[in-house]
Amino acid sequence: MRVLDTAAVSAWAAGCVRSLASLRPAIDEINVYPVADSDTGSNMLFTMTGAARELSEATPETAADALKILARGAVASAKGNSGVILSQVVRGLADRAEGELDGAWLADALGHADEVATGAVSRPVAGTILTVLHAVALAVRGDTSPLPEIAAKAAKEAAHALEKTPEQLPALARAGVVDAGARGLVAVLDALVGVLTGAPVEHDHALEAPAHAEAYAWEVMYLLDGVDEASLPTLRKELSGLGDSVTVAGDGSGSHAVHVHCADIGAAIEAGLALGRPRKIRVEPLLTPTPIEPGGGIDRTVVAVVHGGALAELLRAESIPVLAVPEGGTPSVEDMIGLLNEAAGQQVTVLPGSVALTAAADAAAGHAMAADRDVVVIPCASPVQVLAALAVHDAGRRTNDDVVAMAEAAAATRRGELRIAREESLTWVGRAQSGDVVGLVDDEVVLIEPAPASETNLVAAAMKVLNRMLALGGELVTVLSGAAAPPGIAEELEEQLRVEHPEVELTSYASGQTGAVLLMGVE
Repeated sequence: MRVLDTAAVSAWAAGCVRSLASLRPAIDEINVYPVADSDTGSNMLFTMTGAARELSEATPETAADALKILARGAVASAKGNSGVILSQVVRGLADRAEGELDGAWLADALGHADEVATGAVSRPVAGTILTVLHAVALAVRGDTSPLPEIAAKAAKEAAHALEKTPEQLPALARAGVVDAGARGLVAVLDALVGVLTGAPVEHDHALEAPAHAEAYAWEVMYLLDGVDEASLPTLRKELSGLGDSVTVAGDGSGSHAVHVHCADIGAAIEAGLALGRPRKIRVEPLLTPTPIEPGGGIDRTVVAVVHGGALAELLRAESIPVLAVPEGGTPSVEDMIGLLNEAAGQQVTVLPGSVALTAAADAAAGHAMAADRDVVVIPCASPVQVLAALAVHDAGRRTNDDVVAMAEAAAATRRGELRIAREESLTWVGRAQSGDVVGLVDDEVVLIEPAPASETNLVAAAMKVLNRMLALGGELVTVLSGAAAPPGIAEELEEQLRVEHPEVELTSYASGQTGAVLLMGVE
């Protein structure tokens, strides 16, 4: 089939229902909350069944009309987080449906579906249905092959990406399963291949069901009408403060499917009432994460929350789950809960890279959605303290001993900074003008170097700060260069430090931070 027609759309909808129905028991068994709904297979089947029913009762003139009807039905019937995301996949295809629906259309539509589905989720998590959808979108981007070939390529890439999900999310690796929602997406794409080629493809995966757990939170879902689009960010933020897995997904016609995992059912519904008219309200119990047997696999994890993309990538390279927060911003409760949920084990140690991030981590640690985890926040005022704590982390130690060692290392690390003054200000050491280099030690201004902030001036100022810090002793200096730091400043600083303090070891990294030119730590 070279193009998609109305009969093919109907056949695909029916094929999705058949595939999801046959897989439903297996998919439901591999749910790993909070990665997935408590009944992912059932929710995806319910969503596509409602969409197929909506289409069967209509008489679309074109395939584009059929897809739009299917999308509206999917959003209206969406159940659970996985159902909402699946409805947005269908909506993404429908949004791009114009003219002949050929291979180029499908490639473009899958890319749009990726954007729409990801945009509906407050904090996308790696290793889920969204990760697999993104891999599919990248694989077919710009491809103009015939429609059946694009569909087959998409299904093959989805199956390949599905197999990688346990490597991307510790909760899946811990349970020994692939992501449930992603498995459903593979089934949906396989059904499309079957319609276009007449040769259905099934991908088998070994699935292991986790042990049953007791309900401790709730899944709240409803359709919301009459809401102003400008109010949606406010709704997402409010729901994020109540729990996680927040999605607010539109159907393109003014109605929105709302979904949240939280402990306070009433507050989640009231948030919708304040902005529009909720209907079709559904509430279902959720499951706690699978308990870990003593001695069986990972029982604790260290995570970090920092400013600066380069610093975040540095930590990820060391297999540390990390949340990168824009400079000057603070993470939402859902952002923090999502980070905690990425961690394997019941015991989680959080290393926040600033005073504000420490406060955000403390708030998340005491949140109802983290009540089943043993969360310890080690106060840090700078990312150099985060690195100092990680340097002494030893997974082989007893948990309490390891936490104490990391906390002591962070507290013992003296902090220095170089910043560029943005405006005139009065400090303890004099008046700073805009553009001056300002040096700080433990948040106290200790020097001001007149503008301009040349590489030579920065190195000289950094050495003055370090000399002040090293006067109290120290063996290791850590330097994090910000986004505005000159390219060769770390090397120049190392040479100067070797001359003045040959007994001291220096390590330097790029942080990507915009607030400070240099961050320095002395241990």
